[in-house]
Amino acid sequence: MTTITLKLTLDELTLLTSLAEDQLFRREFIDPKLPGHRPDIAQTTQAKALLGRLRLIVNPGQTKRTAPAKTPRHGV
Repeated sequence: MTTITLKLTLDELTLLTSLAEDQLFRREFIDPKLPGHRPDIAQTTQAKALLGRLRLIVNPGQTKRTAPAKTPRHGV
């Protein structure tokens, strides 16, 4: 495997990570609904791992994405 060095600003890396997450979402949830789609499980797994590494660079303290906490409903 060849290693490539790329210089990006944090803002550029954040934008690239966001775009890659959108693309992965499309490949996982939208493309399978299209006729003739053939999933590539190995590529999807590799993409998830790569996005995890990018997220750690962009947000070093964030280890896992979590949903916002639900606020309790009072008086219901």
